[in-house]
Amino acid sequence: MKQALNLASRAQSHGDVPIGAVIVKDGKIIARGENQVQVLGNPTLHAEIVAINKACKKLKSKFLDGCDIYVSLEPCAMCATAISFARIKNIYFAASDLKGGGILNNSKIYETDKHLWKPKVHQISEYADESAQLLKTFFQERRKIKNGE
Repeated sequence: MKQALNLASRAQSHGDVPIGAVIVKDGKIIARGENQVQVLGNPTLHAEIVAINKACKKLKSKFLDGCDIYVSLEPCAMCATAISFARIKNIYFAASDLKGGGILNNSKIYETDKHLWKPKVHQISEYADESAQLLKTFFQERRKIKNGE
């Protein structure tokens, strides 16, 4: 999870919402991703999607069987669906996302019968405050810029 938080800080450094993700297979990190929505001008380039794309390329497979994903923030509905489509075994996340989360909050996509693959979901709450603080600081700074401070 620490690696995901480091990637979140890196995303923040280039103006993106500070969210990071790593994909692990057999105890080793095989892919990393950070939000790149702003820097590359693409609304789908969330940290999870970036990491999934890299992992699929590395494994030369559209499925990530036996892989786990660690994310600094609860995945949104888009990312949670992509995680399901990739057949990732476990999701570990730090902070809950009351506004945009798609697993424990809002759409709760894994609570339906419609997903063929449902990963196991785990919150690692000892990192929740660190992740939440990164996000809080980022949005405070954005509001200051917007308000001309």
